Amino acid sequence: MNWNLVIGIIITSSPILFAFAMSPESFDMSWNQGRGDFLFALVFVVAELVGLKIVISQKRLILTLPLVAVMISYFIALEHGLKDYLLESSKAYDIQLIDSWVWMWDFMLMSLFTIAVLSIYFGTRWIRIAPAAPIFLGGSAVILSLDAFFPYDSLGPLQYVVPYLVQTNVWLVTLFDLGTAVARDNVMFLKGDFGGMALQVFWPSAGIHSIIIYSLVMGAFLLKMNIPRNRKSVYFALGIAGTIGVNVIRIFSLSWYAMKVTTDAEKWEAFHDIAGGIMFLPWLFVFLFIVIFVETRRAKKSEYVKNEITA
Repeated sequence: MNWNLVIGIIITSSPILFAFAMSPESFDMSWNQGRGDFLFALVFVVAELVGLKIVISQKRLILTLPLVAVMISYFIALEHGLKDYLLESSKAYDIQLIDSWVWMWDFMLMSLFTIAVLSIYFGTRWIRIAPAAPIFLGGSAVILSLDAFFPYDSLGPLQYVVPYLVQTNVWLVTLFDLGTAVARDNVMFLKGDFGGMALQVFWPSAGIHSIIIYSLVMGAFLLKMNIPRNRKSVYFALGIAGTIGVNVIRIFSLSWYAMKVTTDAEKWEAFHDIAGGIMFLPWLFVFLFIVIFVETRRAKKSEYVKNEITA
């Protein structure tokens, strides 16, 4: 067993594990309400590094320890005044969505940490060996920053497609006879078993952020694979289509919840906070697994045919 690699995985994962041990309640699965996505980044780290034949020297492992200390110190400092400072600093930039501003720093620093650690381990080869976690964390930081600085519908290009998703949802609500649904731009007026509710949909809630993050992670993942470019393009396009489909299902589920379960704003908001993460991220992992499974089978079949011809 490559014990130095195992130690390397533990070192890379240690800030996330420390943060979870110190503040498990902060690992909310909603994309801008907590650190829940850290756990998926952790899975990326383990999945990409396990089984590598590369030997990491003890010297390189030791060089990463100060970085671990910095990240752990950051999480401790958050609980002792740093978070209050970040909340206060948001006023200087006229930040309206304070949660996105605060969590942005967590994801940005964790992304920089993983890039630095992987660079120490593998040099510039980390981009080919294990890019998923840094890109996932960095992409999340970028999306949170956009949400913080350009709240609601102020970022026109990303908001552009939202009315089409809203119209699609109204069509589905009518198709499944859940109640009455009317769309006006990015607003849905719903009337179901428990009365009426108006839902205003902005680009993060519509899942546009998940399409961006998917594109980044899948692009890095496919870059590593030694397969023809046309198959990479097909996989990428299928993943985009699947991610859009997951977002349509998510918006539909939110409408169903309002029309068939409750119109209580607090209960609906709690469901809204978890609906995105529990749908998109499992879909991403399932799709990546399918791609790996298909390509592994193709490679084995190709090797078998090659051996038969040689024989």
